[in-house]
Amino acid sequence: MRSAHIRRADPYIQRAVRELAAEGIEAGLFHTGGPAADGDFPGHRERLGREVTPRELADAVAAWGADAAVSISLPCENAVRDAAAKAFLDAAGIPTVMTPLAATLLLVDKWETKRLCARAGLHVPDGFRVDSDLLGGRGLPVPGYRDALRVQAGRIGYPLMSKPVWDSTSMGIRTLRSPADLDTDLAPDPDRVSTVVEQVIEGDLCSVDIVGRPGSYRVLPLCWTGRAGAEPVFTFADLRWCGPRETADAAFAEVARTLVGLCGDLGVHGSVNVDMIWTGDRFVVLEVNPRIGGATTLSCAASGTNTFTSLARMARGLPVPGGTAPRTGWAIEFLAADGTPPGALAELRRRVPVVTAHELVIDGASHGDIVVFRLAEGDEEPTVKALAELHETSGFPAAGVMAKIGSLLDVRR
Repeated sequence: MRSAHIRRADPYIQRAVRELAAEGIEAGLFHTGGPAADGDFPGHRERLGREVTPRELADAVAAWGADAAVSISLPCENAVRDAAAKAFLDAAGIPTVMTPLAATLLLVDKWETKRLCARAGLHVPDGFRVDSDLLGGRGLPVPGYRDALRVQAGRIGYPLMSKPVWDSTSMGIRTLRSPADLDTDLAPDPDRVSTVVEQVIEGDLCSVDIVGRPGSYRVLPLCWTGRAGAEPVFTFADLRWCGPRETADAAFAEVARTLVGLCGDLGVHGSVNVDMIWTGDRFVVLEVNPRIGGATTLSCAASGTNTFTSLARMARGLPVPGGTAPRTGWAIEFLAADGTPPGALAELRRRVPVVTAHELVIDGASHGDIVVFRLAEGDEEPTVKALAELHETSGFPAAGVMAKIGSLLDVRR
């Protein structure tokens, strides 16, 4: 069951499906986002409307004759749909790999996630919840509510960041630099949603995927996705990568153990994606998304694992290794803007091991091509040289991307 374009799962979803076919098992894709051809998913494919209900989704999967089901949907609102569909499928005797609905509803709520993480002993940004019903005068009148929020903001200090309780992929985030900004944010608005207002943490953004079921979770390598600060940034704006970072890797070991314990307590079944900030001396947890992550391809490429194979094994009742998946090399992702010279991607494939290169489409809008390539530790210099030669003849990758790749592969942190 999938909501985002299936190409975001290249090439690992195709490998998982072909592995199943080699054992005589047919895979089917039930999707609501983007087209899907044989090359995207070499099995049964069924396109459903974006407004499909959990019951309708479950009925479609059952009507096909599924023995088991797996959710690989994102973003979070589609994880809720799949968790509800799981309840119907489980009841029909079709075991479904997806975190149960009660836990999913907690994890898609940023305030509830913050409380869960804090109770588990993880670092989270200081903050408070802003209730849209109380601000809008719906329900119980609380005349002092706005002043109470102002007091909370003053206690934490500015700048602050306001983000919807329910949303993902960095949508709807606003920076509050002063009490005046907070007052504007709290102004009467019939369309306002509930938010979390929290302190701004500066550092390096990172994420990690955790895959498994209670008693056995696999922690994939850390993926680095950009820089965190007062200004929200587009998720794919910066170089994204997975590779050696000794100080952070060592510090993450204890965080990983705590996250695995939290997953077990919640009954996580499938994949979760944890977004964090590395401040240089600690990890601060921002979100725990009950779904496949946006950097799953990176973590698979850098570790030689296949999350989709793991999920398929879980659907069949087979064991999935626990512990930490060792990193086997570098994986680097960059966004190639529209206007990539013809033939440049083909030439890139001849020079470096490209994992995937496909168009990035979000809510129907194209953002260019996502390119992921990998290299072994020790191959940094020849890789940069190969990319530089390509850039000199074609202008691809762009100069800014080249500078970032060169800096990353020349500097060990």
